[in-house]
Amino acid sequence: MSNGSDPSAVLAALDRAQDAFEMVGHGRTAFEDGISADEDWKTQLTKACRLLKVVQSQDGYYTAVIEVCFGAIERSIEAYALSMTNDTLQDFQDHQFAYERAHQIGLFERETAEAMNDLYSENRTESYYGGWRPTQEQAEAMTDLASAVHRFAVSQIRDGGVCLCD
Repeated sequence: MSNGSDPSAVLAALDRAQDAFEMVGHGRTAFEDGISADEDWKTQLTKACRLLKVVQSQDGYYTAVIEVCFGAIERSIEAYALSMTNDTLQDFQDHQFAYERAHQIGLFERETAEAMNDLYSENRTESYYGGWRPTQEQAEAMTDLASAVHRFAVSQIRDGGVCLCD
């Protein structure tokens, strides 16, 4: 892989990261507490719960808050879709598909789903990759939106009792 000029610290860390994701040589694997492994929708829902928990404890890191909020919104929509339809996780490999699917499966009205998709496509990329400096107001608004989407998706899933937020 390396031509010999890359820093050994980077190469060692890369090897360690690859091994970690392949679960090589770590003995007993320690999974994150609370993330359900029972069914895909439960996994996505509990990941959204954990993302929202992180957002609530990261005051002042607006870029991270905004990025994590988009992730929590997508995981919440995916949890609903996986629970209530025949969708699979592989259907959600494109970030924007979650917003389109939210309307298709009746979770949100078309205008709402399109507005969330527009918010994602117009602002997420700029706030994360672009030159914008995210603001406190943007981070707080995204936290409110992600929390509202999560609560609503949880309330619409027939099989309840999975959300970790309470």
